[in-house]
This record gives sequence, C-alpha cells and structure tokens, in this order.
Amino acid sequence: HIGLRHSSGLWCYPDAAHILQTDFDGLRSCGFSVGKANALLALSEQLESGALVLPDVVTPENADAVSASLTAIKGIGTWTVSYALLRGFNYLNGSLHGDVAVRRNLQRLLARDEKITADETQEWLADFAPWRALMAAHLWRLESAAGY
Repeated sequence: HIGLRHSSGLWCYPDAAHILQTDFDGLRSCGFSVGKANALLALSEQLESGALVLPDVVTPENADAVSASLTAIKGIGTWTVSYALLRGFNYLNGSLHGDVAVRRNLQRLLARDEKITADETQEWLADFAPWRALMAAHLWRLESAAGY
C-alpha cells in the first residue's frame, strides 16, 4: 500500500518523496503496470529533484507548458495529462479527446455508425473551450447511463 494515512483515518495520495520510498517492485505489487510504475517513478524523481516544478494553479496561460513538461516523461501521454490537470488542478479545459468512452459516446450522441477518431473528437470538443473536460464528463456519464 503506498497511500498516506491521515489522522482522520482516510487514505491520502502520496507525494513524490513518499513514492520514491517505494521501489519499482513495490509499485508493481500494488498493481501498477510496468509502464505506469516507471512513469510514476520518473515523475516523482523529477519533482523531488526540482527538475520539474509544477505550478500551484494551471491556467490557460501555462497549461501548454505544463502539458509539454509532463508528456516529455516516458509513459505520460496526453490523456494522462488532461486527466491529471482536471483532477489535480481543477483545470476544466483538458480535451480528453483520446478517451475511448468519450469517443464512443460522442458517436452515440451524433448518431454516427462509423467510429469517431480522436482528431474528430478533439475538433468537436473545441467548441466547448474552456470547459472541454466538463463535456467529457458528460460523455463519460452517458456510458454509465447506457450500462456498458
């Protein structure tokens, strides 16, 4: 287990220093894939060494730079960055256009027979800026409402 126990009894997310106290095999034993374990360790090493400094707040002005810094780490892609910015920074303009559920439910919403590509989804979501992640959340909800 790699979480931190809060005095209230809740389990909290670990910081970079705490993750680095867990080795690769420890992360694997927690269920992380090889790629995710390596990416998490690389990210933690960069944060802890100061090679990567994340802002306290992600804004439209710094979102591209933050995204570029994170996707430069092997194993961290655009979906991971968009989701992390949404969950970790409350940044609502992440696209999540590569998400399978988002694409599948957009296809349902638009009543299209053919699959929608990530590029088509990105183009469609552009109209919802600066709240693209909120639209993605609605598209995710369509999936759970449909029961698949």
